[in-house]
Amino acid sequence: MAQGAMRAVVIREPGPPQVLEVREVPRPEPGPGEIRVQVAGSGINRADLLQRRGAYPAPPGWPQDIPGLEYSGVVEAVGPGVSLWRPGDAVMGLVGGGGYAEAVVVDEREALAVPRGMDPVEAAAFPEAWLTAWDAMVVQMGLSAGETVLIHAVGSGVGTAALQIARALGARTLGTSRTPAKLRKAEDLGLDVALDGGDAPWPDAVRDATDGRGVDVVVDLVGGPYVPGNLASVAERGRIVVVGVPGGTRADVDLRALMRRRASLTGTVLRARPREEKIALARDAARRLVPLVERAGLRPVTDRVFPPEQAPDAHEVMEANLNFGTLSIVWT
Repeated sequence: MAQGAMRAVVIREPGPPQVLEVREVPRPEPGPGEIRVQVAGSGINRADLLQRRGAYPAPPGWPQDIPGLEYSGVVEAVGPGVSLWRPGDAVMGLVGGGGYAEAVVVDEREALAVPRGMDPVEAAAFPEAWLTAWDAMVVQMGLSAGETVLIHAVGSGVGTAALQIARALGARTLGTSRTPAKLRKAEDLGLDVALDGGDAPWPDAVRDATDGRGVDVVVDLVGGPYVPGNLASVAERGRIVVVGVPGGTRADVDLRALMRRRASLTGTVLRARPREEKIALARDAARRLVPLVERAGLRPVTDRVFPPEQAPDAHEVMEANLNFGTLSIVWT
């Protein structure tokens, strides 16, 4: 490998998983207030699949041909003025793109310490899923002890994170999946009520499980066809947050039902947020989420890991919805 180079998984051209290939690219240098992280693991997310197809470009300033929204590893170099980290510190975090690489450069304020007892490769499954779940369910929806939450696609990376966070906060959990095996695994993680998703009458099951009251919070990782059911499932003054839309981007909304219940319907996204908002989320997670994870002994759920050369295989697994939890690329 040439001096000053590193390996990265590059999108050759928009297309199927086979357009992903490993190449040598320039190794980035940290500027003022930045750190360079030697990456141990790169988490894989559905946004990466869209970027590979040419349907979800990276924000300005981030690599357009290298996917990846999260990383974990060890600080190997710091730029001028860095005060939070030193070389050798184990860190993890979000990036706007370029995460499928042996090194990333990030603002030092966006990095998080890897929780005690969690190795850097395991931590690759943490940032995107857990910060998304924390921000949507706790920061925005205000889920608290004694409340009830419905999590759609509970077997996904964000779903398994939301489930564990909710239980650690003292909330009762309901979850949907179209795959019985994923529901069984979610029950092993502590899911209180497992519900068949898809075309099954899950809104009726939600009302039955809550004695007709409905749930306080809905974390919707499906979108589209699930929105009407969300309105039928939410309690008075309940809160619905749409986090993902693999099921579709459009839905019929019964506004009278929304008004009758005095409920709220919110959408959220992380990738396109301004840097300062991402920094604020990272600092909040450092103060509240990471200590909660350490106290409760929580762990990200990794279905399997892949070497960078098998990134196409990893994308095929995720596109087929075969994973329970997250997938990662391992560089070490």
